[in-house]
Amino acid sequence: MRIASWNVNGIRAVMKKDFAESLAALDTDILCLQETKAQDDQVTAALEGIDGYHVYSNSADKKGYSGVAILSRKKPIRVFADIGIAEHDTEGRVLTAEFDDFFLLTVYTPNSGNELVRLPYRETWDRDFLAFVKTLEQEKPVLMCGDFNVAHRDIDIARPKPNYNKSAGFTQKEIDGMDNILAAGFVDTFRHCYPDTVKYSWWSYRAGARGKNIGWRIDYFLGSESLVSKRLKDAAIWNNIFGSDHCPVSVDLK
Repeated sequence: MRIASWNVNGIRAVMKKDFAESLAALDTDILCLQETKAQDDQVTAALEGIDGYHVYSNSADKKGYSGVAILSRKKPIRVFADIGIAEHDTEGRVLTAEFDDFFLLTVYTPNSGNELVRLPYRETWDRDFLAFVKTLEQEKPVLMCGDFNVAHRDIDIARPKPNYNKSAGFTQKEIDGMDNILAAGFVDTFRHCYPDTVKYSWWSYRAGARGKNIGWRIDYFLGSESLVSKRLKDAAIWNNIFGSDHCPVSVDLK
């Protein structure tokens, strides 16, 4: 079973950039999307030509902003949106699908923004999101994926020193947020499989960053320890798939 995740930076935009071919290359049973930048009906319309998947989405109140979706070959037991906190639930950032033996979440974590204006909100989000997934984990193991908007360690960012505590996505407070998720019993699947591999999942559109591979690893699959120990076969970052400023990431499960 393969599950993939991709911040598409606009579902309608990526559909014009060989999305069907990318989906075929991924050969995935479930695809989780972030930053669809569309309302639910627009997501459904954009994916109308994609066969073989059940489509679910959670859109922001603000049009053209944020938004997440799940495409699944197998119909989940149930799908539900958000985390149950009004402060967080207007931006279309979380969608959860329940399957027989685990919960799957797609998440688009808030960006701390230019000059880190949203960093205090981001800290609140990180705390509340972790509490939400730990509540789910009381029922079943959890596999969460998406754009977590943080490079966790120096190995996860091409230029750590000039960005540390200056750029959104590489402040100590954001790193602490990821540390807290891992300390709560979740496993970074890519680092579990490849402790020392340098690979990125996002590149700025500026200055030819992707061609030079000046990137950040900010897209993750994080799984409950019980799920990872029993079922994880492999994890991958698909640098050869284009169409967004992010590339897809995936896990293969037994």
